[in-house]
Amino acid sequence: MPVPRLCQTLGVSISGYHAWKKRPASRRQRADLLLLAHVRASFARSRQTYGSRRIRHDLQDDGLTVRRHRIARLMQDNGLKGLQKARFKKTTDSAHDRPIAPNLLDQDFSTNGPNEKWGVDITYIWTTEGWLYLAIVLDLFSRRIIGWAVSDRITKDLAVTALKRAIALRTPPPGVFHHSDRGSQYCSDDYRKILEAHDFLASMSGKGNCYDKGSSQNLPEIVR
Repeated sequence: MPVPRLCQTLGVSISGYHAWKKRPASRRQRADLLLLAHVRASFARSRQTYGSRRIRHDLQDDGLTVRRHRIARLMQDNGLKGLQKARFKKTTDSAHDRPIAPNLLDQDFSTNGPNEKWGVDITYIWTTEGWLYLAIVLDLFSRRIIGWAVSDRITKDLAVTALKRAIALRTPPPGVFHHSDRGSQYCSDDYRKILEAHDFLASMSGKGNCYDKGSSQNLPEIVR
């Protein structure tokens, strides 16, 4: 578009436009340009899938502390929008050498009351900011989620937080069945210590049997 027409459309004078064009960039603008270079590099490394949340974590790992909304603004101004990947994410990492609990539940999901059998699981949700992981603790009697945690990284802390919230809400008696898959999060030392401290009966599903998990068998449709 010619400059005169552009100025007319924006309601500015032609002389004002040329004065703006000759004006040197401010310190903030120069800082934004430098930050944009880092954002573009992170975005490219993610194969154009990261949103502002994941890019912020990426830059923090590189020693750059930047507020997320500033990154989001730069991405929006420069047309950087994370692309949706195929909606499959691995949530169970059973390739580890940590202790595996026996399958005490053995696909018997029936209960007579609350706080008899708890099922736990981790699922994933696609958002405009990238993948988020949801850890839940489910009471198999009511099928109510009694503990949960969300993170953009699938770590033992995600599972631990969900379990701690469930314990704080229910104050479970000794002997509650705790059924999970064989994922490394549930086999970690920190997680097993919590189970032992509250006298849970740890139970784990058979290897590679997705239908053996009390949690996924009974998840409400909204989060399945």
